[in-house]
Formats: sequence, C-alpha cells, structure tokens
Amino acid sequence: MGERENQLKYIEKCREIIAGKSREHGRALTYCVTTFGCQMNARDSEKLRGILEEIGFEKGGEEDSDLVLFNTCTVRDNADRKVYGRLGRLKEIKRNHPGMIIGVCGCMTQEKTAAAKVKDSYPFVDIIFGTHNVYALAQLLYEHLSKGERVISLLDEAKEIVESLPTDRKYGFKSGVNISYGCNNFCTYCIVPYVRGRERSRRASDILNEVKALAADGVMEIMLLGQNVNSYGQDFIKAGDSGVMSFPELLKRVSQVEGIERVRFMTSHPKDLSDELIDVIAENEKICSHVHLPLQSGSSRVLADMNRHYDKESYLALVKKLRDRIEDVAITTDIIVGYPGETEEDLEDTLDVIRQAGFENAFTFQYSKRTGTPAAARQDQIPQDVVTRRFDKVLKLVQDTAADRAKRLTGRVLKVLADEKNEKQEGYISGKLDNGFTVHFKGDENLIGKIVNVRLDECHGFYYMGSIAVN
Repeated sequence: MGERENQLKYIEKCREIIAGKSREHGRALTYCVTTFGCQMNARDSEKLRGILEEIGFEKGGEEDSDLVLFNTCTVRDNADRKVYGRLGRLKEIKRNHPGMIIGVCGCMTQEKTAAAKVKDSYPFVDIIFGTHNVYALAQLLYEHLSKGERVISLLDEAKEIVESLPTDRKYGFKSGVNISYGCNNFCTYCIVPYVRGRERSRRASDILNEVKALAADGVMEIMLLGQNVNSYGQDFIKAGDSGVMSFPELLKRVSQVEGIERVRFMTSHPKDLSDELIDVIAENEKICSHVHLPLQSGSSRVLADMNRHYDKESYLALVKKLRDRIEDVAITTDIIVGYPGETEEDLEDTLDVIRQAGFENAFTFQYSKRTGTPAAARQDQIPQDVVTRRFDKVLKLVQDTAADRAKRLTGRVLKVLADEKNEKQEGYISGKLDNGFTVHFKGDENLIGKIVNVRLDECHGFYYMGSIAVN
C-alpha cells in the first residue's frame, strides 16, 4: 500500500472519531490553519485544510477553534517571534476550551533549536511535525485522538513525495502546483536547505496530470512552485535518469493544457536562468511576463561570500536580456541589507544595481541570523543601527525606482484577473495584471475569476486604480 492510500485510511479513521465528538458537542468541530511565510507554505496549508475538512472539521473563526494549527516559517527571526507570541496567547484560550487541539508544523519546527523550544516551553502544544511529512496530518491527529498523548514527528529527511490528497484551495480559479521541494544551493545566510531538505523534483507526468485535473475543476491560472524552479529535474539527471523534461519545456507544456489561461512560476535563481526559458516566456502569451529574480546583494564580493554563483555584472546582463527579449517584463527581486562584513562600498553597489535594473518591486529585508548557517557564526556582524540606516536608504530607492517604472503603464488597457472583492472600497474588485501588479477597479462580484480588460487610470506606486474598458 502506497503512502497516499495509507493516509486516506487515517483520514477515514479520524472521520469516525470526529463525527462522534461532533455528536457529543451538538455541532461540527471547527479548525483554524494560520500560515506564516512563502507560497510553498501557503500551498502546504491548502493541503492541511483539505485533510481537516475531509476528516469532518469545518472552518472556524480565529484561534478559539477546536483545532488550531500554525504552519510556520523560519527564514527570519521575526517569523519565529510571531509564532511564539501567538502560542503564548493560545495557552489561556486552551485553558478555557476543554479538548482543544493545538498543532505546530512547517519550517520552524524542522530547525532543531526552535523545535526544542516549542517542545519544552509550550507543553500545551499537542502535535508537532515538520516539512517532510505535511501529508501525514491525519495519521498524527489519529495518534493524538486515540491515545490522548502528545505527538511529535520530526523527520531528518523526506522519504517520498506524497501528493493527490484532499486540498482546500483559497481560490477556485487559480492554484499553486509544486514541481519540486527543497534546495541544493546552500547560500550562507539561508536556513531553507536545512529545513526543507535537498532538492526533489516531481515527475513531469504527475505535474501535468495535476494541472489537467485543476483545469477541469475550473482553474485558469497556475503558479509553478519550487525553491529554485530553474533547476527542476537536475536531481533526476544526477541519478542517471535520461530524457528528463527541462523547466522551460515543462512551463510550455503546462501552458498548453486546455483551460489554462495564465502560467506563473516562483522562484528563479539567477545562476540557472537559461536563454531557453527566456525564449519560452517571450514566445508564449499564456506565460506571464513576470520574473522574480532574487539579487540579495549588488556587491560581487558579498555575492561570492553568500555562495550565490553570479556577480554584479552577470546579474545586470541577465536583467538586460530579459528586458530586451520579453515585452513589458516585470522583474522583481529580494535584497538583504546588513549581511555580515557588508561595507558602505558594498551598499553602494546594491544601490547601483537597483538604479540600473529598475525593478518593478523588491522585497527588502534586514539580515537575520539563522542558527546553523555559516553567516550566523561570523564575527563581523553589522551593528543594528547601521543596518537600519542602510535598510531605509535601500527601501527608499526601491520605492522611488519602482514607482517610476509603474507609471509607464498608466493609461494602458491591460488584462486583469479579478481575484476578490475589495474590502476597503465598496463596489470595487481587486485583481492582478500579467506582471503581478494589483489593480482595483469598480465592478460586480460576478467578475471574480474572470479576465477583464481594465484601463489603468491612476498609478499609486505598487498598485493601480482602474476602470473597465468599454469596447
């Protein structure tokens, strides 16, 4: 029996227990899954919610539900602190809520120091598991329900990829699809390879079958997800598996699935972004003209220290190639400020890249020490006041240059995928352009899930106010 079938059996066992508890309470039991972190975590949370709903739980309000699950992130220290703060508040809630179940999973619990703190300092947490067995929620819940004991399951590595379990998507018309898990790059500042494991690709046939099933279910936009999508399939090749589909070819094949209108991907590593991928994006209207291309630093010296495998000049050459080849391409990035040993000259290199690249957006972060990474052990950590000053300087330039690029689209009529009702403005809908920018426009809720021609009337930096274009 495969692991998927095994987990389906545990779902059925849990369903019987939860049905009995629901009868005792005279109501359906409720759950709340809170997600911290990236798109990969968001996709994992859809799977966690799907399993819970299949078991018989219903979505509850906030953290007073019968089952509360935190799917955590540990990329930066403030992500950890948010989880600890929320757990502290849950202690009192649980004291007044007999039978409440609290679980913590995800990247933070995969990191040994954080996992030990959750186990030792928060004894009221009932279920603790990591990134390598997200699929096993039903099994872990059954162990807790049947024995009444705390369950901790933290694997050192993923034994297999388990998909095709129940999923509760946030949107009916768009979905993420994992194409790989883990990362092999081991950047000196990054904890991801330690908590997500080494890179493991899914079979292209399984990915395409999932996309076809999603399209049949009404999904029109697909986001292909991986820590480094550009190196998709390299693990198969290293294992001697010939005939592996490249990421550009996979991207093209996904866009050819009937019913799919838009294809995105996240995230690209600059060292692996090929001319073939650029050509595929440029030549296919269904593949969104948006490339997230993490920079991290504009200094070649710092990039070498970070183990990034590119330098300032090659990064800028890649940006130019993208701009020249793909019409209206939006390039977004990640930038770390205050990496150990960073000098004022290094900072100026980063500012220079921002000016030359003209990013449409940049997610800018202050360097955060992650226990177990090489950078965290360095003695030349930058004082916090210096980091803050440099961060403010980078952030202002990012905002100014991004706003200038965004203004270029003002007045254009472009296609917007209407996502949701705008909660702040009555009668308005919010949606996304092909390039990832948000647009707010007046419209009825029946437009949600449709692609609409919208005139971009006003630019407000990272979003637009628009109006439906009349033919």
